[in-house]
Amino acid sequence: MLSHIFYFLLKQPKNCMIIENKCTISCGKEKGEEFLLIGPYMLTELTREMILDIAERISFPQDQYRRLEQFYMGLPRILDESVLLSIVNSFGECIWGGIDNFRLQDMDSSGSVDFRTGEEKDGSMAEEPQQIMKILEERYEEENRLIRAVAKGQAHRAEAFMNGFAVQWMERRTPDRLRNAKNYLIILNTLLRKAVESADVHPIHIDEMSSQFARRIEQLTSEKGVIPLSREMVRKYCLLVTNHSMKDYSLLVRKVLTRIDMDLTADLSLKARAAELGVNASYLSTLFKKETGKTLTEYVNGKRIEQAVFLLNSTRLQIQTIAQRCGIPDVNYFTRLFKAAVGKTPKEYRDSISI
Repeated sequence: MLSHIFYFLLKQPKNCMIIENKCTISCGKEKGEEFLLIGPYMLTELTREMILDIAERISFPQDQYRRLEQFYMGLPRILDESVLLSIVNSFGECIWGGIDNFRLQDMDSSGSVDFRTGEEKDGSMAEEPQQIMKILEERYEEENRLIRAVAKGQAHRAEAFMNGFAVQWMERRTPDRLRNAKNYLIILNTLLRKAVESADVHPIHIDEMSSQFARRIEQLTSEKGVIPLSREMVRKYCLLVTNHSMKDYSLLVRKVLTRIDMDLTADLSLKARAAELGVNASYLSTLFKKETGKTLTEYVNGKRIEQAVFLLNSTRLQIQTIAQRCGIPDVNYFTRLFKAAVGKTPKEYRDSISI
């Protein structure tokens, strides 16, 4: 990744002029469009050895190398792109009157620079060990920042870290660029899985998501899908923390919550849960209400209605079938519960989303 460029564009038919590598900030118009171009800028530090490697790989004329070096050494370095993004979004709102009136387009030149360290190039740490140490330290710090954000379910913060992390640390371990990309995603999947585990999300949820992403990683057929998939992974692991973290619950309540998530069609009554756990039903009821703010019945019904809404939105299953899949075989009772929670019967809700 040589440098990053992104620009604002008014939401009109697209025919804008993109001027790369001309200046740090420029404005332009063409055929009624407005855009603000910001960049290029660096998200990491380039050494002269790295620039030499770039020049060699792209067959850059030797007599022009000095100009190439001056260009890269002169680029501004952004230490925290999330701060820049906040400033730029505020700037866009001031210029165009609201966040809905513009979009932010990332134009990074992914994969155009080989960021291998000396160790990866020649198998030794002999050349510039201090520089290699610095690069590795920065890499691990970026990983830790990402892990901390995901463990707290902070999706926006985690995605902001990904803007600089995703391509910047992709290692070139084999001549196969796609294999390198897949290896990077496998490592990222592992990091995110461990981050979510630290948030006390039950392994059943983590394993399901991790396995899904592992399959999708191996199904990639080009490098184009790497960055979108990496960002989706970060976003969904953050949602997993938001929806399933049990950090604030006692072990007993965690077991009840996990059982509910595993199978909504099971007998989830207070009596059945207490018997399975070998505790007094009254004690379990009091503890559950204290920690969740809801009775067990209220919580279970809420989860069943959430699942019903999902199935109504994503399938054409009959309403009776949906009721059964949500653990409520009595369709009339299901309809009453649904209307009390959503304000419409299941049929009325499905009709409203089909319009």
